[in-house]
Amino acid sequence: MDVTVFNSRDRYFKSEFGAVAEGTCVRFRIVLPRSFMCNDAVLCIRRDDGDFEYNHMFWAGMSGEDCEIWEVEASPDEAGLYWYYFSIQSPWGQTSAYNDGNGVARFAEGEEVKKLWQLTVYSKDFKTPDWLKGGIMYQIFPDRFYNSGKKKTGVPTDRILRNDYENLPYWRPDENGKVLNNDYFGGDFRGIEKKLDYLSELGVNCIYLNPVFEAHSNHRYNTADYFKTDPLLGSEEDFRKLCDSAHKRGIRIILDGVFSHTGDDSVYFNKYRRYGDGGAYNSKKSPYYKWYDFWDYPDSYRSWWGFETLPEVNEENPSYIKFMTGRDGVIEKWLKAGIDGWRLDVADELPDVFIDAARKAVKRTKSDAVLLGEVWEDASNKISYGERRRFLLGKQFDNVMNYPFANSVIEFARFGIAEKFAQEIMAVVENYPAPAMNIMMNHIGTHDTERAITALVGESCEGRDREWQEKHNTLSKRAYKKGVALLKLASAVQFMLPGVPCIYYGDEIGMQGYKDPFNRAYFNWDNQNTELLEHYKKLGKIRKEHACLKEGTINFISSMLGCAAFERTDGGQSLLIIANRNEEDISYNLPERWQNTTEILLGKKVTYKVKVPAMSAVILAKG
Repeated sequence: MDVTVFNSRDRYFKSEFGAVAEGTCVRFRIVLPRSFMCNDAVLCIRRDDGDFEYNHMFWAGMSGEDCEIWEVEASPDEAGLYWYYFSIQSPWGQTSAYNDGNGVARFAEGEEVKKLWQLTVYSKDFKTPDWLKGGIMYQIFPDRFYNSGKKKTGVPTDRILRNDYENLPYWRPDENGKVLNNDYFGGDFRGIEKKLDYLSELGVNCIYLNPVFEAHSNHRYNTADYFKTDPLLGSEEDFRKLCDSAHKRGIRIILDGVFSHTGDDSVYFNKYRRYGDGGAYNSKKSPYYKWYDFWDYPDSYRSWWGFETLPEVNEENPSYIKFMTGRDGVIEKWLKAGIDGWRLDVADELPDVFIDAARKAVKRTKSDAVLLGEVWEDASNKISYGERRRFLLGKQFDNVMNYPFANSVIEFARFGIAEKFAQEIMAVVENYPAPAMNIMMNHIGTHDTERAITALVGESCEGRDREWQEKHNTLSKRAYKKGVALLKLASAVQFMLPGVPCIYYGDEIGMQGYKDPFNRAYFNWDNQNTELLEHYKKLGKIRKEHACLKEGTINFISSMLGCAAFERTDGGQSLLIIANRNEEDISYNLPERWQNTTEILLGKKVTYKVKVPAMSAVILAKG
């Protein structure tokens, strides 16, 4: 059958694209061949936790000579996920139309997979911070960015301070078989402050900092004291000065909130008595005792993914919630100190009651601050601990780390399957509310993944141990050259997608590395790939000069044969990116509306077609 019965991504069939605010009236339209002799069509729709409602469609006329139109309107009035399909009755019986996975209707019978369409309905009051729209984020692993050279004071004696910046972090176990993560390169707040002008040149308007609180490991995900900055990073005064200096340059700062667990070596647990005789490990009378779940006190307790150094907290404990989200709590303190938002670590392991309280604390203290969640899957329909999460419905997170986009960009740049890339991107755009989508954290590498250039051309490290990763950590000259080209391609796509691109420190100068700790080396200030750096600066300038990247719609022009082309449009302004993953140049024939426009990335001539070099992208602008 050549007739398109329904396409959820086409406004002809569904009047509102993607997610909608509660109470929005949505018109659903299906087109059926006259030969079906349809005598009843029904929109079958249910809220995630409810029963199907059957909305009978009405006959709305002919489409050409051979097809007829059936329509109905629906206005979901409560935020949540809704699922729908279409039931069609004819003299030959009943059949149903389901989602083929790309938004297009298919008739499924018998044992065939019957995939429903998803309709995300979000709170009508959902509003996200305007300052992040159209911006650029930059992620910094604090110990590894820049050492200001200021003398460190109050540093615990069990830390190893290094100045061999060109070498990798230590990773081998000690004589007891433990990896201590106790070597430090001395990156600090003053060092970040000294490099703010560098970040401004990249177009950065938001810095995301991995943990900065006192902790006894170089990654600082094992918090020791939420109310103190780590002494190697500097004092609270240094941190406040960093925030102030950043604000003067139009740069905001987001902190990492590691609230699902603490360190065992902390004020709260205090397993090794570094903090005196208190702590949950040492006394059941400790004010922190009820934060933790002990099975056999004190040495058997619940810990994050089984790591005994990371005792897990009970985030539903009222005293813990108050400590973090109450008046003068942790969240409020650091917002008042100058930060502009929080990224909540392992968000899908935090209960709703805690996230709800965190949002209230953030917005109460600073209304335009952002609350960002770490979620690795589609956050609109995520299920964890047996419950559907409501991360993006308007009452919890403003945005999340966009791992689905990251995976799609990396896979397209590496393998060139344009059709799959377009399908995956549009699936996320369709499911996510626009207020969240417009500020989504679009990274292509983080402290938890391989560096982007390594992911693009390096051999897969899945199933490989650290010994192998260290041995293969440096790419060959040939692979590195190809990696530079593919990173330029991937970043151009990244910067054009809906949301906010995030640069992982050092990716913009071509730093390499497999997973932790090889992706966390000290920033190579003395050996920068200037070709990449200038490319990133140019992308930053494009974002700054084109408002359609703030809230503009996305529309794929084509996606096939290793080439993906999509446009971003808002009002009278539009950009079109054509990304060529092929290893040879192509000549791309342009739609009439894009002929004789201006190419702004590579300076290519545009007539009725444009040349796109191998493994690269061009960006056209008009309006």
